[in-house]
Amino acid sequence: SPCTGRGWTCCPKAWKHFHKSCYYLSDDMMPLAESVKNCTEMGSHLVVINSEAEQAFLTQALQQSPKGTNYYIGLSAQEVSQWQWVDRTPYNESATFWRTGEPSNVIPEMCVVIHSNSQINNWNDVRCDRHYRICE
Repeated sequence: SPCTGRGWTCCPKAWKHFHKSCYYLSDDMMPLAESVKNCTEMGSHLVVINSEAEQAFLTQALQQSPKGTNYYIGLSAQEVSQWQWVDRTPYNESATFWRTGEPSNVIPEMCVVIHSNSQINNWNDVRCDRHYRICE
């Protein structure tokens, strides 16, 4: 296909391309477990944010969505403040994009969302209930 080789990445319809990944911004809401399963069934996982460039890309992509919407990323905790990425990438405090005053680090806020406002620092820890999701 015209998409393979020469470092090209082809993304399925409705997915957005950035660097060597494809991203799916859902238009429906699900609790965390269902969100994880939905991404997995599409051969992906909840997004793991590895750089400021990736965070900036996602922040911009979310500008086209209704404001004030929360999207799951692949960061969650089994115990308070023990943040873990879904793909086991080590959690690095210096490469995080929490909103001012976040994370709250309280039970039951054990999941992390990107809030679709214009700030690059837009992560918030929330209850693991129904939110939109970003698959990568």
